[in-house]
Amino acid sequence: MRKPFGRFDPSPSRRQMLATAATLGVAPWLLQACAGQAGATTTASAALPHRKLGTLDVTSIGLGCQWRPGAAPGSVVDNYSSGFDRPAALRLIRRAVDRGVTFFDTAEAYGPFLSEAIVGEALQGQRERVVIATKFGFDIDPVSGQRRPGGLNSRPAHIRAVVDAQLKRLRSDHVDLLYQHRVDPQVPIEDVAGTVKDLIAQGKVRHFGLSEPGVQTIRRAHAVQPLAAIQNEYSMIWRGAEAQVLPLCEELGIGFVCWSPLAMGFLTGTIVADRRFSGAPPEDFRAGVPRFAPDALAAIAIRGERLPPAVLRMSGVEAPAKP
Repeated sequence: MRKPFGRFDPSPSRRQMLATAATLGVAPWLLQACAGQAGATTTASAALPHRKLGTLDVTSIGLGCQWRPGAAPGSVVDNYSSGFDRPAALRLIRRAVDRGVTFFDTAEAYGPFLSEAIVGEALQGQRERVVIATKFGFDIDPVSGQRRPGGLNSRPAHIRAVVDAQLKRLRSDHVDLLYQHRVDPQVPIEDVAGTVKDLIAQGKVRHFGLSEPGVQTIRRAHAVQPLAAIQNEYSMIWRGAEAQVLPLCEELGIGFVCWSPLAMGFLTGTIVADRRFSGAPPEDFRAGVPRFAPDALAAIAIRGERLPPAVLRMSGVEAPAKP
């Protein structure tokens, strides 16, 4: 899931802003879509609050679509080791549209290519109702899907080739919001922003964003092509963006999109101190995150046990039953 803060209003208090960040969860009505329940009611997008990312209007709840092929034919798994089949992924996205979600986030690197293809298939016929965000920035062989040595590639010619391939997978003539997935130290950010500016002029891209950039990179990019959004990790237990990035977004009128607003599942109240995350296929992203190492997790899980039920309910989950 993705949580857009949108353009900042200086009137809400910091506490209100943090409370807002906690309200996004993997809502039960989205997860139930995987079961393909029939006869479910729909909700108009007007029922969901909207945010502005620059001038881009999106619902306050977005669906992050981040899958890769599973071991079984036709199966897909995410970075947190949960999985289902491709038809369920399609139903999930379509159910989100039915319930009023307009903001869908994916990336070339997710799969790679698979997630964009699923999003494109699921949203066919719904394109004018939704906003699609995707990302470039990794050096991925377009045929094999393998990462090339060096990892990153934001050279202008590569960006242009990636966007053309993305449009085919997404079955669209434009990308609403195009992020640089990670900053490439070998390519000046002015060249990256200028390339995206050209793509905007060509009608292939509507808005520009950055993911996990430094503050000077934000300023330099924004001076060439105004940024609609910054996407960084942000949650009630990972609040690094508060120091510099959020104030800069407020200053420049840039929207902010949280990735992992539920702290990689921690704020669901389901991760206990002895939970272990595997680095073996299907590997769990958290296996390589220091705060989920056994020693660190023991301390953080104690804090999690103290979360009041109201916080969990705000996130769309129920507090786990006590043994």
